[in-house]
Amino acid sequence: MDIEEWREYCLSLPMVTEDMAFGEGFVLFRVWEKIFACLTLDGGDLIAVKCDPDYAIDLRERYASIEPAYHWNKKYWNQLPLGGTELNDELIKSLIRHSYAQVVAKLPKKIKIAHPEIVEVGE
Repeated sequence: MDIEEWREYCLSLPMVTEDMAFGEGFVLFRVWEKIFACLTLDGGDLIAVKCDPDYAIDLRERYASIEPAYHWNKKYWNQLPLGGTELNDELIKSLIRHSYAQVVAKLPKKIKIAHPEIVEVGE
């Protein structure tokens, strides 16, 4: 998949918006104003995704191309290349969904009840 297809995948998740609040080199994807992914456009085509801390460590140990995300809290955020050969499209999609679910889990109950479509996205 190319970078535009990854962008479209993120936007296909319920109630996702995008913006460039960090400048033209970064596309932020948010659910209910909370960032769950950051696509880096300035060389390397990387995506930073939020992750359960234990799972984040496990992924870094299993895959050489998954690293702590630069400029993000390294306990919770991993960065992964979008054009590499080690990570297939399905794994990257699953990590994007996991990130989305991590953010949705922290949303107020009132929002989750009013918008059940955001809770239904599986990991």
